[in-house]
Amino acid sequence: MSEIAANLLQIRHQIDLACQNCGRDPQTVRLLAVSKKKPSQTIIDAFNAGQTLFGESYVQEFSQKAEELELAVEWHFIGGLQSNKVKYLRGKTALIHSVDRFSLAREISAQWGKIGETADILLQFNLGGEASKSGADEAEALELAKQISALPNLQIRGLMTLPPYCDDPEEVRQYFRRLRLLGEKLSAANLPNVIIEELSMGMSHDFTVAIEEGATLVRVGTAIFGARD
Repeated sequence: MSEIAANLLQIRHQIDLACQNCGRDPQTVRLLAVSKKKPSQTIIDAFNAGQTLFGESYVQEFSQKAEELELAVEWHFIGGLQSNKVKYLRGKTALIHSVDRFSLAREISAQWGKIGETADILLQFNLGGEASKSGADEAEALELAKQISALPNLQIRGLMTLPPYCDDPEEVRQYFRRLRLLGEKLSAANLPNVIIEELSMGMSHDFTVAIEEGATLVRVGTAIFGARD
């Protein structure tokens, strides 16, 4: 068994345990392998070990990998996204996690409209208020969702957050809980084209706590592929 295969096995076991501890069905949590800055061969190794969901953060790198790898995988885009680069993702991603402003959503809508398809997106919120991280303001959530929900060729599928890094995962539990509660608030608004079914939160060091707070997508890179250069 390869090291990547062994890592995936261990992570899936941890996901199962976390679900068991909080009474959730493990089928409600999907593992997103964050393959940014990792060579294509590592994606192939993970795919051969049964992993089919991959997340990339850089448009050029994603485009190269998606073209090079002829694998039956589902690509998610999870990084900060400039509006002028949306066209390179058009029709190639199953989910964009990082929509944090109306102008970006409008461009995604326009690009997917050109191919007559609907883009699934998550709204990203910066709950820690960190200047170094992308994400909309929590206080503007309802208004942002209302604006974006009126756009054609878009479906808001849920929310994403990248909380402050803490050595103790318990210290970030509050952010995961806040995202879940924010999702419940937006669901209650009954906006068109808004179905809050995904919560993208939790990474290599804190995904078990995120699962306990409702994560449906956990973004794990280092624990699968090792540290990035």
